[in-house]
Amino acid sequence: MLKDSATDVFEEHRPVLFGVAYRMLGRVADAEDVVQDAWLRWSGADRADVREPRAFLVRVTTRLAIDRLRQVQSRRESYVGPWLPEPLATDFGSAPDTAERAVFTESVTLAVLVVMESLSPLERAVFVLREAFGYPYAEIAAALDRSEAAVRQLAGRARRHVEEGRPRFEVDPGRQRDLTERFMAAAAGEDLEGLLSLLAADARLVGDSGGKAKAPLRIIESADKVARFLFGVAKSAPAGLEFSLVELNGGMALLAHDGGVPDSVIQLGMADGKIQTVYIVRNPEKLGSLAAS
Repeated sequence: MLKDSATDVFEEHRPVLFGVAYRMLGRVADAEDVVQDAWLRWSGADRADVREPRAFLVRVTTRLAIDRLRQVQSRRESYVGPWLPEPLATDFGSAPDTAERAVFTESVTLAVLVVMESLSPLERAVFVLREAFGYPYAEIAAALDRSEAAVRQLAGRARRHVEEGRPRFEVDPGRQRDLTERFMAAAAGEDLEGLLSLLAADARLVGDSGGKAKAPLRIIESADKVARFLFGVAKSAPAGLEFSLVELNGGMALLAHDGGVPDSVIQLGMADGKIQTVYIVRNPEKLGSLAAS
């Protein structure tokens, strides 16, 4: 082996490993820790016996992510207020075809990641490897040290849970951008009627602060209550708060920053030309990666 081959091989597969870990854990820092642990396993392994480095690394990363998920799930039970995944900067514009973009976008959206929280660690691992990365059942079985029949059962159960809980949001980038820009204009202009016109009657607002910033500790429901909450937030916003339109988790989002420091992320779930769900992430621990990027 060449001196740098271990590093080169690992770096070649790092994006896939991070993609698996992030979809498993919903946190950038946790995913990066898992990938770092996978590197330690890889660098210390007898690589002469590894015929398929990618399969080896995905197997190690998946098992490490399962262990980490079991640890963090207990901590999330005491989380203050609703829990949302950490926003992730994405850019699928270079995907070779629309089918690949659709698969990767769907598997990393906030809405799907929230639904995946209801899965067991094994169900989540199977769902990620099968639905997001298209791994054959036999390879997933080898990665998880389970029979192929057991993996197929886990996959079917996970798919049903996700399908039952997944909101029917539109993912057309053009419509997302248009509605997000109209939402931003109405909020910035303190236009209550404008906000109401964009919201579905049963719209919901989910805020995540972890108790470390101001955000509702319960889900707000109905267009009127959501609009009035947003109207109040807009009126009390700091004078220096600025908004940027960015791509996060495969969709358009608003990144609010004050003096260059990320303050919050707002992403909209849309269907039938209306906003169904407003996601707001304000926990500063979940915004650090956006400052870095």
